[in-house]
Amino acid sequence: MSQLFEHDVLVIGSGAAGLTLALNLPEDMSIAVISKGELANGSTYWAQGGVAAVLDTRDTVESHVADTLNAGGGLCREEAVRFTVEHSREAIDWLIEQGVPFTRDDSAALEDGGFEFHLTREGGHSHRRIIHAADATGAAIFNTLLVKARQKPNIQLMQQRVAVDLITERKLGRSSQRCLGAYVLNRVTGDVDTHQARFVVLASGGAAKVYLYTSNPDGACGDGIAMAWRAGCRVGNLEFNQFHPTCLYHPQAKSFLVTEALRGEGALLKLPDGERFMARFDPRAELAPRDIVARAIDHEMKRLGIDCVYLDISHKPADFVKSHFPTVYERCLDFGIDITQQPIPVVPAAHYTCGGVLVDSHGRTDVPGLYAIGETSFTGLHGANRMASNSLLECFVYARSAAEDILRERALIAEPVDLPAWDSSQVTDSDEDVIIAHNWDELRRFMWDYVGIVRTNKRLQRAQHRVRLLLSEIDEFYSNYKVSRDLIELRNLALVADLMIRSAMARKESRGLHYTLDYPEQLSEALDTILVPPTFVD
Repeated sequence: MSQLFEHDVLVIGSGAAGLTLALNLPEDMSIAVISKGELANGSTYWAQGGVAAVLDTRDTVESHVADTLNAGGGLCREEAVRFTVEHSREAIDWLIEQGVPFTRDDSAALEDGGFEFHLTREGGHSHRRIIHAADATGAAIFNTLLVKARQKPNIQLMQQRVAVDLITERKLGRSSQRCLGAYVLNRVTGDVDTHQARFVVLASGGAAKVYLYTSNPDGACGDGIAMAWRAGCRVGNLEFNQFHPTCLYHPQAKSFLVTEALRGEGALLKLPDGERFMARFDPRAELAPRDIVARAIDHEMKRLGIDCVYLDISHKPADFVKSHFPTVYERCLDFGIDITQQPIPVVPAAHYTCGGVLVDSHGRTDVPGLYAIGETSFTGLHGANRMASNSLLECFVYARSAAEDILRERALIAEPVDLPAWDSSQVTDSDEDVIIAHNWDELRRFMWDYVGIVRTNKRLQRAQHRVRLLLSEIDEFYSNYKVSRDLIELRNLALVADLMIRSAMARKESRGLHYTLDYPEQLSEALDTILVPPTFVD
């Protein structure tokens, strides 16, 4: 039996952005945070590197802004970059207040006015400004925020809940556009419940699962982007998909990212014969931005016909490696690789969705009452290429800003109206789930082959033809059978794949993460790729 739930705020996603927003709202507001699996299944938990912020007296806001603009390939929105960086210190202070166990710095550098916590440096950064908890920062942050959320009586944490679609006034046949809640599949009961809310926040992460090889957990299916598009929200810059240069290459290692902080601490990229190669592609060598490093590795793998390259930090003292990178050390050791003595086999893999749902500095979308924060959103911070460790910072800054806006708006929102229950009377149980599995596999393979690190017009045209056929098949399936997590994710991922392909076809240049052999040069004018849904109302 389906149920009706009523909340002041419904947060779709239980990662850094969603938990931060919930914890920054007062206890007199009822908040539901839903997760489609276990609470820790999102990308936040697996983030290794850290959070970029201006923390050291020898660093400046202007330097962080300049580095971000440079990494973004001329496409960052400077006002968004400045807004994020200027609020970085207070976001970190808030995390420290929550009790996040960041690694402390007991070196003599503190005598020169340094920060009390250890700061590392990653690709694209001109200073050490990455605050971290060893090499498991995401887990440290998530666990701390989760403990805090569980202590709040007004925050309800709901697992095994998959958002199916947003409920808007327009979808109910009304003239206005406000978001009123969402239909949510309860995976325990199999029913689709109605969640009514004055405010809905999309914090459901990115869409890297659209690719065959990814560093992301299974849930990164672009759900928030797809739901927002169907609700009438514009999306931007979805052609920019970041491929992390270094994921562990091993037949039994699934989606294990080898943190960029290794290169920040001196790890070297090498070919199988031990030759370094990054200096041939960029004077910054291993510390070049991720898009350059990923393309360089991709080029060398194709040129030599090799399965992987190698990341070597074995020249550093063993104690240093073990203390700074315990997670990587232990994980590699599980597969018989001692990184204090051997190089790590690595390959690029889809990692981060730089585009998303258009929002302002408060996370507001085009639909009133609907917010998007974190990787789901397009704030303009990342431009054509995300700089390392700016993503977690964006989560905290925009989540706190959205919470402030919800507080300002809540007195203006009338009591919620009755919403219709989900209608499943015209559908049946499916006995053909093999179709979902086949479509899922086909989608991820052609996206990897045709919309990957290097693109061409012909590859994109092939991808578009295939995704349109898939969308038609999926829509027919969705109309006739009861929803499941796999079907919901496939529907969303196919839609986001179509939006990515459309965005890539619209960009007639190579810029940042979008590299095409047909347009290898960068145009003089940098323009965002904005797609407008047919239901968009300004």
